[in-house]
Amino acid sequence: MRRQRGFTLLEMLVVVVIAGIMLGMVSLNAMPGERQRLETDAKRIASLLQLARDEAILRNLPVAFEADQFAYRFLIRQDQQWSPLKDELLRERQFEVSPMELLMDPPAANGALAARVVFGREPVDKPFVLTLRSGDASVSIQADGVGHFNVE
Repeated sequence: MRRQRGFTLLEMLVVVVIAGIMLGMVSLNAMPGERQRLETDAKRIASLLQLARDEAILRNLPVAFEADQFAYRFLIRQDQQWSPLKDELLRERQFEVSPMELLMDPPAANGALAARVVFGREPVDKPFVLTLRSGDASVSIQADGVGHFNVE
């Protein structure tokens, strides 16, 4: 009598269950959570703040970072008025998670709704902490005033 070769139904079921579990784990890791998206925004903003600070020193003109609950932008002060900075890297961008709650320490002047940080021509600025908060998740960008920006 010849023995039949192949897989039993039980063996096939075990393989399908294992494949389903693996696929579920991969899909959970592939879809970033709210905290991960906040961290991504914060890291991008920290890099762009460094670039804006350097741009202010190079151009010898004040450059400002401004953010509201939906987007952030960089402005330059020319001829006594603020205008959008025309630069591909420092263009206006939307937050990945919105609406975003922004907290500045020290707080913004005049109780402004938008957070604003101005970089001057000097290489030393005032330290600040910008906190991005959405729901229960929050991430902070700490600036030490001499050009270092850390995300925590």
